[in-house]
Amino acid sequence: MHSLPILAASAVLLLATGQPAAANSTRIAETGAVLLGNAHRCGVDDERLVRAGRVIRQLIAAAADDANEQQAAKSRFAEIFRESAQPEGEGHGPTPPCKSVLIQFERLEQFHDRVTTK
Repeated sequence: MHSLPILAASAVLLLATGQPAAANSTRIAETGAVLLGNAHRCGVDDERLVRAGRVIRQLIAAAADDANEQQAAKSRFAEIFRESAQPEGEGHGPTPPCKSVLIQFERLEQFHDRVTTK
């Protein structure tokens, strides 16, 4: 596995959220879960979600210092994904509009496609 594409994809994922903080496994998990959960809520096809989920798992693994940190990040991902995937009005925080979610999701897909075809 090449670390440069992983780090570049991490940067894209974090820039998509507007958060300038360093890429660590928990932040990647949280950001990815929000994006994928909302993409699911907005009707993105399951196959596309699974592919993006694989990319996020690779990012988490690359950023984790050890197996414990990786497992904690994966648990955090699952928790936030479930929250973000709920339909609007089910008692969770503000829900981003699907148009914005789809733009960010497609940006992640396009970037990953460009990096893996080089």
